[in-house]
Amino acid sequence: MDLERKRIARRNHIREGSPLATGVLGFIAVALGLVTVYPMYYVLILSISDPAAAMTMRVYWVPDGFNLDSYRLLVRDSEMWRAYLNTILYIVPTTLLMLATCLMGAFPLTVKGLRFRKWINMYLLIPMYFSGGMIPSFLLIVKLGLYDQPLSQILPACFSIWNIILTKAYLSSIPESLRESARIDGANIYQILLRVYVPMAKPILAVISVYTIVGVWNSWFNAMVYLPHTTWQPLQLYLRRVLVENTQDLTRTLTSEESLERALRQMSTAQLKYAMIIFTTLPVLCAYPFFQRYFIKGIMLGSLKE
Repeated sequence: MDLERKRIARRNHIREGSPLATGVLGFIAVALGLVTVYPMYYVLILSISDPAAAMTMRVYWVPDGFNLDSYRLLVRDSEMWRAYLNTILYIVPTTLLMLATCLMGAFPLTVKGLRFRKWINMYLLIPMYFSGGMIPSFLLIVKLGLYDQPLSQILPACFSIWNIILTKAYLSSIPESLRESARIDGANIYQILLRVYVPMAKPILAVISVYTIVGVWNSWFNAMVYLPHTTWQPLQLYLRRVLVENTQDLTRTLTSEESLERALRQMSTAQLKYAMIIFTTLPVLCAYPFFQRYFIKGIMLGSLKE
């Protein structure tokens, strides 16, 4: 009996791939990871290396010396901190409004008895693929009185048909019996949404939050079009002025009384730019781990279930 059982177990055992194939796939995964991470690591070691070594661009694996004067200079840059605050001002309300519009737009479409539900779904697909263009959008912003106002960066970005469809697909995967049970217990439509669907939709809401945060953080074109003055411009537009247009003098905050004036004069402009890239990227890199546990589950279930 024991021999027969072992024979059946060996026959039903899931065979693993060959060690050679596993090693090759592991090597490819490590290589892709290095290709992805190394550019940011390269910028990091240049930003903290000695200014003379950073100017040669011959630092490849470990920092050549150690110098944080570029970061000290950036911390004292009041205009950069104002751009930071502007970006946070745009991210928080845009993300909250995006979640609200996704829930309010997707939840009614999950009701099977909703009239014209099929036609509404078809209607939503049209503007997802076709838009009026930049000129009609610009005229609309001007007519609404939002030009050169912070709301010009919030209102157009707080609605996404793609995110609504993604949320609808996820909410449709929630059993209909939960809605019926809540209705029998006396819950109204708002209580069903807030107490039944929202707690179960945390994965897809986390995915949409990540998409929105990263999108707003990296956005600069709309700010360049709608915000002509620097007062309300976000961080990425400030970074563009430094890296692309070279119209921002990062050494303007220095005075004759600062003890590091001589060292800062020797610092290359390139090293300041590298330091600013790291400085402006860290918040997004630090925020991602908080959403990671929801991310994979939300993106898989929200995109595959209908």
